[in-house]
Amino acid sequence: MTTMTRFVPLRTPFEDVTVLRNQLNSLFNEFTRPATLTDEASEVRTASSFVPAVDVYEDEKQIVLKLEVPGVKLEDLDLRLENSRLTIKGERRFENEEKAENYHRIERRFGSFARSFTLPRTVDQDAVAAAYDAGVLTVTLAKKAEAQPRQVKIDVGTAATARQVEGSAS
Repeated sequence: MTTMTRFVPLRTPFEDVTVLRNQLNSLFNEFTRPATLTDEASEVRTASSFVPAVDVYEDEKQIVLKLEVPGVKLEDLDLRLENSRLTIKGERRFENEEKAENYHRIERRFGSFARSFTLPRTVDQDAVAAAYDAGVLTVTLAKKAEAQPRQVKIDVGTAATARQVEGSAS
């Protein structure tokens, strides 16, 4: 006797995540749609605060942090260095230019943020620079001179042997 087996195509884990995300989005859409403009601003600040992305890289002379903070005004940024801890605070404010009923969707994040970084001992805390351009905050932390790599000269041949012999004879 022959048995028929039903073929069910396998789903990838990513498909399951996409389905779950869509279900959660539809569930929360009703709760995040405010009735008035003033409610919208306060609700966006509390429910949708953001954490800016940061890239950190290093070379022989410095450590560099680049934070994405588009829409944040320079006067709303605060950079502090205290006890080997770098703290960057800021706020992206919601602009009330349009009426609430004109919005179909609000995906940009607004509110206050704070990022803190513990600095290694190799950083010269007196040589910190920051620049803000096109929504990117760049913080440059210079390394101490003793932490920077230095090249050691290697003596070759009879001169090196003669110096070792002279040093051990004294």
